[in-house]
Amino acid sequence: MSDQINWSRMSLEELTTFYHTQIEPTMERHGLDPTTDRPSYSWLTEHGYSGIAYTLREHHNLTIGEFVTQVVGVTPRESDGYEWGIDDQDTIEYLEQYLSSRKRRHQLADSTIASKRSRLARYVRTYEALHGDAALVGHVESLDTQTQEITRAIEVFDQLNEELNSDDSKQSHLADLNDWYMWLQNRAIAAFNPAPNVASEFSRGWNPDTETKPALSAAQIRSLVAAAETTDERFIVTALGAWGLRRGEVAALHVSQFVPNADPPRVEFDERKNGPSDVQLLFGLEAYYDRVDEMETSEWNGYLLPSSSSKSGHIHPGTVNDRFRRIADRAEVRLEGERPTPHACRRFWYNAYQSAVQELHDRIEPIADDQGSRSTQVVIDEYLGKEEARQVRRELMHDALSEAFIAEK
Repeated sequence: MSDQINWSRMSLEELTTFYHTQIEPTMERHGLDPTTDRPSYSWLTEHGYSGIAYTLREHHNLTIGEFVTQVVGVTPRESDGYEWGIDDQDTIEYLEQYLSSRKRRHQLADSTIASKRSRLARYVRTYEALHGDAALVGHVESLDTQTQEITRAIEVFDQLNEELNSDDSKQSHLADLNDWYMWLQNRAIAAFNPAPNVASEFSRGWNPDTETKPALSAAQIRSLVAAAETTDERFIVTALGAWGLRRGEVAALHVSQFVPNADPPRVEFDERKNGPSDVQLLFGLEAYYDRVDEMETSEWNGYLLPSSSSKSGHIHPGTVNDRFRRIADRAEVRLEGERPTPHACRRFWYNAYQSAVQELHDRIEPIADDQGSRSTQVVIDEYLGKEEARQVRRELMHDALSEAFIAEK
């Protein structure tokens, strides 16, 4: 049909009339509501109307989304209330369609979709701020614009490369962008994908495996603690940030693993990845007691975070992610502009431990200098002894955890 229509000769008024008399009835026949639905470029192509999008762009400086909403007067449905912060409705529509598709077909968790949405939103907002529009879909519909669009994408990442502190975050932004463009290509919406060209410009300089991962601060931990409303939420924040456990370990904690009366109290594991089998609980034991007190009032399988729908009897690690996400949202805590992960909470514990070790060395260093020793560790072993050195580290660690987990009066 598109070949039989001389689109370029139509005025904007004629295109509007054609839309009402031809396209709207076709939409109705295929289950769309012309009063609220905007036809996508792929739908227009499938039904023989692709020429209208080209004519609007080349002769009237309008995207199909702008034409439908501003000229035809369609008021589109709200997608999910998310504020993308850009003006281009076509881009917003395809971003939402992509996220919906990935959630449904890849079975991604809500927290994963939310992270993807946040990263893509940051990219498109930066794009619009730099280039004056966010017509990302329109700019990749033809190979004629490939050179310019690759340059624009690289310029966006020039800015993101400066704004984002971690290489891991930079690669995640690029990976999500690449996946979106691939999704557009698979539907014959995009003629090319600029993301691989961005990768060749930047990715060799990004080393996420060797960089220091971002961690929450003591103030952010305090905000999470204050936002935790239930014993299970407080237990999750404590287990991650005060005990340094992995999310999978947190999900599967059983009452039989805890030795609360030991000095110091500890939680025992049969085996752990890259760590000791016993973890000392230098702070936050009340979160364990509160959880036990609550669970013992009903039938209980012994798991601190039980699940009646799981064969294992406890929640899935992904559920730890989801609950942590809700706490972070409630606390309005962000890390590099994004919602923090349980790993960032655990990194607080790791950084606190490293600081305690360093402070102990700093205290002993003058003694090592006085004795002419080249090794502070030798002086620690001889001057304090291993047990006393361990006790000092515990006290320093306890002080650091107290600063984060005890609310300011």
